[in-house]
Amino acid sequence: MEDLAVEQLTGQPHLEVEVNRQAIARYGINTSQVMDVVRAAVGGTVIGQVFEGHQRFDIFLRFLPEFRQDSASISNILISSHGGQRIPLSRLASIREVIAPREINRENNLRRIIVQCNVRGRDIGSWVKEAQRKVKEEVKLPPGYFITWGGEFENQQRAMRRLALIIPLSVILIFILLATTFRSLRYALLIILAIPFAFIGGILALFLSGQYLSVPASIGFVVLFGTAVLDGVVMVSHINREREGCSDLEQAVLRGAMTKLRPVIMTTLTTVLGVTPLLFSLGTGAELQRPLATVVVGGAVTATLLTLFMLPTLYSLLERKKYQK
Repeated sequence: MEDLAVEQLTGQPHLEVEVNRQAIARYGINTSQVMDVVRAAVGGTVIGQVFEGHQRFDIFLRFLPEFRQDSASISNILISSHGGQRIPLSRLASIREVIAPREINRENNLRRIIVQCNVRGRDIGSWVKEAQRKVKEEVKLPPGYFITWGGEFENQQRAMRRLALIIPLSVILIFILLATTFRSLRYALLIILAIPFAFIGGILALFLSGQYLSVPASIGFVVLFGTAVLDGVVMVSHINREREGCSDLEQAVLRGAMTKLRPVIMTTLTTVLGVTPLLFSLGTGAELQRPLATVVVGGAVTATLLTLFMLPTLYSLLERKKYQK
């Protein structure tokens, strides 16, 4: 945690006038009389209106600046009693300068103060969880006070909740489309298995680069779905085409894998080269671009390698079991 800062609320000088009730009682003056004079002298008061045609203007009464510019001048303001005496304000109240809040911020009709910091060297999610645990154990808040964790953490949690809904729906939709295209649940499941291959490379790339799972990285995994599924579709489609003219399963699988080696690699290179500039970005937006590019590059490499070797093997095993039954 670095750059810890608390929202500055204090620092505004104020003049505090506290009426001495015993003193005003001796002169037969009440509190409202004193405060009305102070309010009119310092802040001003409306005593009437002037009309000019259809326009209306307030008549504003206020002391001249030299009679209200400091606490000494204000203490000499005269207050009239019911007996006709004119008593200085300094004999009826204590006047002092205090440092009061400069502003009072509110949110949802509640007062709030912001404590902010930057998190470096670890992911925001785990840091906030640890901070929440320590605050709960060590900080006792007065009644009516509560803590809300916001900023980038709030945005991350909101995005993760959406991705937790979107990603499963996307996988289900892709599976349905694949099953419809190949007219086989077995082939659709086989291609969907290429997605974990991409996850392996993405997670490994984040670990080796010292980065953490974030919203941009999660979006990178979504991008990998398309690359992994596309490689799987190309491979399975061509193996099926090879099997139409070859009765030997192993020979058809081997020929299909060898034939589609170049197209699969070209698909991967297109994706990798497209995001490589983001991988080395250092300017504005690099904190968003680098995690995404890291996941895409690492996942695309492992997805391609595992698709070229594992997918034909799994295809052969599934088809062999089918014919054995």
